[in-house]
Amino acid sequence: MGKNGQDRPPDVRDLAYTPAVGAPAGVEVMELAALYERARRHGNDPYAPLRPSFHQLIGARDRPLVMAVDFVEYALRPGSWLWIRPGQVQRFGPDLRAADGVIVLFEAGFLPPATVAAAHMDPPYEQRPLTPEGPDAEGVRRALDHLGYEYGQLASLPLETHTEVLRALLSVLVMRLAQARGPAPGAAASSEVFRRFHAAVERDHAMTRRVQDYAVALGYSPRTLTRATSAATGRTAKQYVDDRVLLEAKRLLRHSGLTAKEVADRLGFVDASDFTKFFRLRTGVTPGAFRGGRDLR
Repeated sequence: MGKNGQDRPPDVRDLAYTPAVGAPAGVEVMELAALYERARRHGNDPYAPLRPSFHQLIGARDRPLVMAVDFVEYALRPGSWLWIRPGQVQRFGPDLRAADGVIVLFEAGFLPPATVAAAHMDPPYEQRPLTPEGPDAEGVRRALDHLGYEYGQLASLPLETHTEVLRALLSVLVMRLAQARGPAPGAAASSEVFRRFHAAVERDHAMTRRVQDYAVALGYSPRTLTRATSAATGRTAKQYVDDRVLLEAKRLLRHSGLTAKEVADRLGFVDASDFTKFFRLRTGVTPGAFRGGRDLR
């Protein structure tokens, strides 16, 4: 973000998963501080906003770490973890170069369905730092140590076997973190109806904001969608759709060079004034005022 808030905002860069040379496909374990040097080697800004297409588990050790995920700033204290999901926009704080921690990257689909279900990895997501304590902290530490050890032993096993070992050990780490977190809010209420609605909203939120359209496409009534969404998130189906449109509007306003009118067009609004009313009603500010706000440097 420019110092005076008027400069062109930094573009968000979509980041696809690319395995490190010699590493198994699907998962990577590395030190946080190494991200800074790797970005520099590839000519990238390590503090630029990114939209990765893969999962990231970020754990802080002896020093805190500050970062922002979709306009919420998080301060990870020592021993804390943060889970960033594919498609979320992230930005590291100015302490990345001196960061003391670990990052575990893995592709969507790498973990087996049983782990996904048991760890409540389906939406709705709980986005907050987690600090395991006592036996939970020891379980997470041991799981991470074993995962890190096996990750560094590529030559000791056939590649296919090595990948399966890492899949199993990552499952242990994810399950240990889920155990430390406890039941996720809404997890018990999350249903197949809501999961299908969530996927449809992710795909089509720029095409329609009408719950009726989603109901017809999915074969449910609007009331069924609202019941399922309220049980999972505490929001109505209409609020859920509008929340997703608002998030994408914020991402485009803050992290692209698009004008407010271009953002409105991209998100399916009839005109820019309609978009401005939508945005101001939900944020209290105009799109232009939001764009001029500050973010993590």
